[in-house]
Parts: sequence; C-alpha cells; structure tokens
Amino acid sequence: MSRTAAEIATQPACWRRAAEAAALFEGLPEPGERVAVTGCGTSWFMAIAYAALREAAGHGETDAFASSEFPSGRSYDRVVAITRSGTTTEVLELLSALRGKVPTLALTADPKTPVMDAADAVAVLDWADEESVVQTRFATTALAFLRAGLGDIPGVKPVAEAAVDAELAITEPLPEAVVGAEQWTFLGRGWTYGLALEAALKMREAAGAWTESYPAMEYRHGPISITGPGRVAWVFGTLPEGLSVDVARVGGTLVARQEADPLADLIRAQRLAVTLAESKGYDPDHPRNLTRSVILSS
Repeated sequence: MSRTAAEIATQPACWRRAAEAAALFEGLPEPGERVAVTGCGTSWFMAIAYAALREAAGHGETDAFASSEFPSGRSYDRVVAITRSGTTTEVLELLSALRGKVPTLALTADPKTPVMDAADAVAVLDWADEESVVQTRFATTALAFLRAGLGDIPGVKPVAEAAVDAELAITEPLPEAVVGAEQWTFLGRGWTYGLALEAALKMREAAGAWTESYPAMEYRHGPISITGPGRVAWVFGTLPEGLSVDVARVGGTLVARQEADPLADLIRAQRLAVTLAESKGYDPDHPRNLTRSVILSS
C-alpha cells in the first residue's frame, strides 16, 4: 500500500477529531463577518467549498481566492488562510501584507513553520499532516474543521455523519467502468464545486489523467461534447434534473452518489487517483514535477 492510500484511509477519524477541535477553538469567523478564504492548489479548492458552505449557513458574505490573486483593494473583517506546509510563499506574502490591517486565521499541519508567526491566530491540525506530496487527508480535515464550526447548515450533514459515509467510501469497490475509463469530468454545485475542482486535480497530480471540472449546470454548455463511451461524468452532491438522461444519450458513464456526503464521495475520487497511478506504474506518493510545498526564490 502506498503512503497516500494509507493516509486516505484515516480520514473518518481525522474528521471526527476536527469536529471536536472546532468546538473548542477560538478564532473562527463570527456570524455576520465579511470573510475571505485563501490558499493555493488544493487548499484554494477547500477555500472555495468553505466559502459556499458559510454563506449557505447564513453566516455572511464569504469570498475565496487563490493567494496570488487576492484583491488587495477589498475590505474584509477576517481572512482565513489554508496551508498544509505553513511555508507556501504566496500565502506567507499575503499574510504579511495583511498584518495589522485585518485579523487573520491560518490552518496548518506543521506548528514549526513560518505561518505560526505570520497569522494572528493559527489552528494546528497536525494529526492530519501527511508524508505524501499529494494532499488528501489534510485538505478534507481542514474543510471538516471549518464546516463543523458553522453548526447546522441546511441540506448538509453534520461532520459526524459525513465520517460514517467516509468509512464506506474507503472500503467499497470502485466501479469497473470508472476505473477503466479514459476521461473523467467532475461536476458540483454550490460548495461541492470546490470538491469537483479538487477531484480533477487529484487525478491529474497522482495519475496524470485527463480530467476536467465544472459547475454542474455548465456541463451542458459545452463540456458534454467530450463525453461518450469510456468517459465519465461524476457529480458531487445533488444531480441536476435531466443530466442523467443527457449523459446516457451520448453514451457516457454517470457517477452520482446523492445519498453519500459529498466530502465522503471525494474519498472515492482520491482512491481512484491512486488506483490509476499504480496501474500506470507511477508513485502516487511522489508525483512527477511536484513538491510538497511551493517555495519561490526571491
């Protein structure tokens, strides 16, 4: 078993611990605050998901940006940064620029990194740190932590129930049609769009696969043109009306697990990425051209 696969399997326990930690943590955004969430790569996609969840929970306007694209002219009550390594250049530069102007919160896996001094408050999720270059459990644990801090969200399961779904997602066999496909398109609506982005990235990182991701309702505005036999349309969360008929019409394979929590469904996509990587002889722990953290030289 690869290290990535082993880390994927620990996510239910990590989420439960995240929910417990969120209940005790002081420094999460308060209801009514105008908040921006930021990160790079996978962390940015988790930021997109959390921003949509926070607004769905009625806690206030919430935006998400890649750290390199943060709009310096906008005013926020709090900025939340997600950085597994605590060393990512763009995140640290942004936090430095915001110091003294707006309260900042960072989520990290490593308490011995510069982010500890760069942010006003830090949530250390070190039990979810990873040895693998590819992010899996830290990203989902960070989102579970932030999600748990929102309390009840209409139409979204509590984190404890998501962890139960995650246990099944870890063990159930992946469909042969999905494993044997040549192309995968991931779709989501609201907060699950961030998960779709992350699923596609995971497949590209670990397996070098041809994957794309879109808001689910945009799929019929062009992306459906690449769907056909041997190609998958994978929907996180609620399946838009009529989409299954359209995928079937063009001969594609539809994946839609509406009964499962979408974050748990992301685990299945992570497992698929590892399975495909191993089938190609790739090392999912150390993907080509990637490092654990992007640190830019001055």
